[in-house]
Amino acid sequence: MWACVAYFLFPLFWLVIASTKSNGDLFSTFGLWFGNSIELFKNIGNVFTYDGGIFLLWGYNTALYAGVSAVGAALLATAAGYGFAKYRFPGQKVIFSSVLGAVMIPATALAIPSYLLFASVGLTNTPLAVILPSIVSPFGVFLMRVYAADAIPDSLIEAARIDGASEFRIFWQVSLKLMAPGIVTVFLFALVATWNNYFLPLIMLTDAKLYPLTVGLAQWQEAGASGGGALALFSIVITGSFVSIIPLVIAFLYLQRFWQSGLSAGGVKG
Repeated sequence: MWACVAYFLFPLFWLVIASTKSNGDLFSTFGLWFGNSIELFKNIGNVFTYDGGIFLLWGYNTALYAGVSAVGAALLATAAGYGFAKYRFPGQKVIFSSVLGAVMIPATALAIPSYLLFASVGLTNTPLAVILPSIVSPFGVFLMRVYAADAIPDSLIEAARIDGASEFRIFWQVSLKLMAPGIVTVFLFALVATWNNYFLPLIMLTDAKLYPLTVGLAQWQEAGASGGGALALFSIVITGSFVSIIPLVIAFLYLQRFWQSGLSAGGVKG
């Protein structure tokens, strides 16, 4: 267990240490300890001022793409999972099997077909080119189907129907509250997936002002390398990477109690 923890925390530890070093200390001091001076705040200042302060715009783009995609994915997966769990309709098993099959397909394999589709309707190089594909989450549908089947008693739905509630009102005012832990779990999965997505924005976007942090930091690195100035940009790219993960850490710490209960329920039930 401790070996697994160390394996996953080692890159984070290195990133924190490296973000406190100057460019010179990065290559002249031991990689797993601090350099001759602590340059963290200077590096952070350089990140937010380099290239006209475009890092802030990339951060805003990332938050927009990830936030809208996570909310959309959570709502779509919740509605679809609830429908699969509580309603019976022709072709239900075939459709749900197709959803399960889609879980096995890596997102990168769909990136090129998605690009061709969006290019045909003129949506490439727009925020929608990143947001719309990210809203679809087959794993989220599967998780919410399993969660809804156990969290919402059929008797409760029948009682609401007897009281005259419509199907939409039962879903919106009764079922959503009972599925809150599962919804938060899907939200977090979609948030992290979109926040860290690199390949889809890379092929969809050409305007630097629309880049998320992943693509923007990679462009900085490539620009420095092609101009022979990679050494000068290393501290900026590393510190920018460190700053970019802070919102995700805060989101996980704040929502972890919901996330843990939702993931546990989805993993053992059904």
